[in-house]
Amino acid sequence: MDRLLMFIATGAHSGYLPKAPGTWGSAVGVLVWLLLSRLEMGPYFSILAALFVIGVFSAGAAEKIVDQGDPGIVVIDEIVGQLITLSLAPAHPAAALAGFCLFRFFDILKPFPANWIDNHLHGGLGIMLDDVVAGLYALIVLQLGLWLFRLL
Repeated sequence: MDRLLMFIATGAHSGYLPKAPGTWGSAVGVLVWLLLSRLEMGPYFSILAALFVIGVFSAGAAEKIVDQGDPGIVVIDEIVGQLITLSLAPAHPAAALAGFCLFRFFDILKPFPANWIDNHLHGGLGIMLDDVVAGLYALIVLQLGLWLFRLL
């Protein structure tokens, strides 16, 4: 069971890739989005919600398995955050790249309340929620950018 939980928490082991595991996890999120992007909103958000719940449990378990708080190898949070960012994006490479960059920006910057969550909530829920907030910020900016681009 530990192997399965670690497989999920580390984004199919992408969290073990060298240098910037969060960036690798976000890239996996873009690949997952490519698979899900043609779904209707209902099934898309159902899968996203399921991944969030699974992420809370697997990230929390991974903390215990490796005996470290919010270990860098855990990237299921980046995958979910990336899926939030791209949830309303058109299936276009420019939108995917912009969403990827925006999510990484907000995930690293951690504007309030993401920074508060990161510092005060622990366990799987804390690991997941700061990236949900980053994903929501990136979603808003991406949608605003896409709207402005259509006006030009």
